[in-house]
Amino acid sequence: MSKKQLIMKKALELFAKQGFEATSVQQITDYCGISKGAFYLSFKSKDELIHGLIDHFMQQLTVDVDYTVRHSNSNDILYYFFHTTFQAFLKHANFVKLLMKEQTYSLNDELLTKMHYYDQKTDETILSMIVKAYGEKINNIKYDLIFTIKGLINGYAGFILFNKIEFNVDLVARSLVEKTNLLAKNITTPFITKDYIHMFHKLEKEEISKGDLLIQIAAVLEELEDSIEKESLLLLKEQITNLTYNAAIIKGLIENIRKHPQCVWISYTLMKYFYIQ
Repeated sequence: MSKKQLIMKKALELFAKQGFEATSVQQITDYCGISKGAFYLSFKSKDELIHGLIDHFMQQLTVDVDYTVRHSNSNDILYYFFHTTFQAFLKHANFVKLLMKEQTYSLNDELLTKMHYYDQKTDETILSMIVKAYGEKINNIKYDLIFTIKGLINGYAGFILFNKIEFNVDLVARSLVEKTNLLAKNITTPFITKDYIHMFHKLEKEEISKGDLLIQIAAVLEELEDSIEKESLLLLKEQITNLTYNAAIIKGLIENIRKHPQCVWISYTLMKYFYIQ
């Protein structure tokens, strides 16, 4: 475990007990058994550490759910979407509870922008899912259905986590599939209509700059030791500047890096860049 990963792991334990505001950098370094200097080599401030924790969780969740949606058929896509989402909540229960409780902490522009970005990614994935599941039948209600699904997830997650209920992920997923099907088939008065369509065009038309992508790849490569993941990422970097491989090979290379902790987000970004389904 790297020094940065150790700090994040131990800081999360303290934040879960005390909250963001009550936990100081000194407490974090004491708990980690490191100096303040070592802390500041990894993070410029406590806020940067908090943002790093949010990135770590939200990127993992976004990638896992997006992968599930892309690899599920229309008959079971809803079930696997809800199952993957609540499995992640169960795995990271302490952080999810912390994030829900501490939503008012440090509401600066940077954090608000970050959370809005991940919220948009969630909208994008849900939109893709419901179009795949229901087709054109939901065209008039699809944007309203996105927010309804998010509301169901947030409500159930809050009820389960804050009441410390032991829950069956399969049961939650099946229950929410049933409710979503009822809503999709019976909504006649959507609140969020086509008038709000401009909010979603940014998601559907988002383009990834080649230059930005190369910078992201370079940063990840610096952290990787020699491995099949590093070799695969180097080959993918070459394909950005000189495309010679077919989609199947590129997809295989991305699959090589997808599960590496340091490659989670870059694998997602590359998948979007190459438009691989």
